[in-house]
Amino acid sequence: MEVALDVYENRRRKISTSKLNDAMLAAVEQYHAPVVRGHQVKIKFVTQLPTATPSFAFFCNFPDDIKTPYRNYLENKLREHFALTGVPIRIFFRKK
Repeated sequence: MEVALDVYENRRRKISTSKLNDAMLAAVEQYHAPVVRGHQVKIKFVTQLPTATPSFAFFCNFPDDIKTPYRNYLENKLREHFALTGVPIRIFFRKK
């Protein structure tokens, strides 16, 4: 029962944009986004969307060029930094 309550709290958690940017932009610096067609994908900032399920929008210059492995890397870093275990996470990439 305690685990279910922890997951419920994780699902309802709202993360401030400044904390989110500090953690995720550091993760992006450790492992850069892929270079596609000679252009490097640059992630500018991250924000949490106001939805029931934790959803995050990453604003970058080439959102369509980010592939599944890098998306999984960012999801794992979100789970690691903000203790989002047991909760589905949705990640969106949007044009800056």
